[in-house]
Amino acid sequence: MTDPRHDRNPSDTGSLYFVGNATTVLRLGPFTVLTDPNFLRRGQWTHIGQGVVSRRLKDPAIGIAELPPLDAVVLSHLHGDHFDRVAARGLDRGLPVLTTPHAARRLGRRGFRESVSLRTWAEVTLDKGGASLTVTSLPGRHAFGVLGKVLPPVMGTLLDYRPAPGAPGFRIYLSGDTLVHDDLRQIRDRCPAIDVAVVHLGGTKVLGVLLTMDGRQGVDLLEMVRPRLAVPVHFDDYGVMKSPLSDFRDEVRRRRPGAAVTYLDRGHVLELRAAGR
Repeated sequence: MTDPRHDRNPSDTGSLYFVGNATTVLRLGPFTVLTDPNFLRRGQWTHIGQGVVSRRLKDPAIGIAELPPLDAVVLSHLHGDHFDRVAARGLDRGLPVLTTPHAARRLGRRGFRESVSLRTWAEVTLDKGGASLTVTSLPGRHAFGVLGKVLPPVMGTLLDYRPAPGAPGFRIYLSGDTLVHDDLRQIRDRCPAIDVAVVHLGGTKVLGVLLTMDGRQGVDLLEMVRPRLAVPVHFDDYGVMKSPLSDFRDEVRRRRPGAAVTYLDRGHVLELRAAGR
């Protein structure tokens, strides 16, 4: 099925609907979460940040008006390809936006009154009908050196869904626009048994400097955090992305990380099932 509002099999944990770029709709039990909302159309320009602009190359699978009712937005950082002008106009200003302190402050000034500031390793829990969804901010680094000091802070995110108190959890790791660095090793130690990793790729380069993981780093990350399943996103939507998805595919074939990898086209759904189902 290709509709993010579809009724899933009740035996499933939930679903991941790939909209495009880093935008997904995650259904986890009674919770519906939107990630990194980017709904610009093909050919439109966005301000990536620090004076850099880029044209969108691919259409998102749906428009913002086609979203299902949402419980929250998870935003890795405040760049135009992750929170664009369409999202700023179209999203409910009372919707919780779980994000970095930097982004929360700026969104608050735009009228998003429920922006939640999460420092690294801080968490917030949503409750609904006895089910819970705990959202934890994880380490991320968009760049090193001088650019690392001027780019906005970025976070990875862990979503830990539990259908009932004391029930086994289902864990999704959203990498955010991070490069591989030593702090990411803490994720494996503090957040074992990750079911799904949503990995931001693209090998984004500005002035020749790498700002998001390329294919090699993407597999480095999988070997570091060891999820059960990985889904690559953020790889060909903008001209600043220099590492095609084929780079990651080739690395996966060559190195065979422990994670299974599912490649989703825009508009397609991955059914999420707990281990053993």
